[in-house]
Amino acid sequence: MSDFVSSFWSYYIAAIALGGIAWCVYLLFSQRAWLKRDVKQVENTGHVWDGDLTELNNPVPRWWTVMYLGLCIFALGYLVLYPGLGSWKGTLGFTAGKQVLQEQEAFNARIQPVYERFRDMPIEDIAGDEQARNIGQRLFLNNCAQCHGSDAKGGRGFPNLTDGDWLYGGAPEQILHTITEGRHGVMPAWKAMVKPEEASAIAQYVRSLSGLAHDPLRINAGKRGFETYCVACHGIDGKGNQALGAPNLTDDVWLYGSSEATIVETILNGRDNQMPAQKQNLTPEQIRLLAAWVWGLSNR
Repeated sequence: MSDFVSSFWSYYIAAIALGGIAWCVYLLFSQRAWLKRDVKQVENTGHVWDGDLTELNNPVPRWWTVMYLGLCIFALGYLVLYPGLGSWKGTLGFTAGKQVLQEQEAFNARIQPVYERFRDMPIEDIAGDEQARNIGQRLFLNNCAQCHGSDAKGGRGFPNLTDGDWLYGGAPEQILHTITEGRHGVMPAWKAMVKPEEASAIAQYVRSLSGLAHDPLRINAGKRGFETYCVACHGIDGKGNQALGAPNLTDDVWLYGSSEATIVETILNGRDNQMPAQKQNLTPEQIRLLAAWVWGLSNR
């Protein structure tokens, strides 16, 4: 509640919170006259049922008034200590985000002994440890399966982690870096320079590199276009560049699909993929176990 784009809403929320408490206190003290009345002189409303069941206008019980007054005092104390009055952050500086971080730190401290024996173990050895694999798989399911799938085989726009084909390299150190720091792969859009028919010819040539069905009459034109616009990243042989995250176009592994229409769309409109960094969510020891599990998927 402390992040408002306008100070008006901060004052508005604060006024509602304090006004509600003030109104409750007013109602309580406005009924004090009832507390001083003798119960024997309780007003009879005149409503009678079954001949002897009479409705009386009884005074408000003292315990009820004291209870609600105490609740109002508690509410004021809460609003002083915690966020609740618009942009006021409270004297304790409490935030839900800070609470989550504290809980994560406490949890990591409790489970630290579990990861201790894997701290200096090589990734290849961790991948061969059954306990480490079980922990790594759970870490994957909790943090990575949303994009790569529970079976790690990915989907459209999300790499398959089980096939041994890597955009940035599949060595243990490279996987560690990918998980820790994330990746941001950008395929530039060429529609300002490449006409659709030229992109179609390039797509035919790219399909031929993977041995897919293609139009042989358009290969030469597509190759010229490829050498003009694509070799800087994908290389003259089309085998890509892991330093740039440029995919290999000769292995018949496709992130978005191999149809001509899909390849043309990629050429004209480009692609923008981002793998989020996990160093804020996982400890270095957890990342090592996760990297070992991922590495083991294609290195059995």
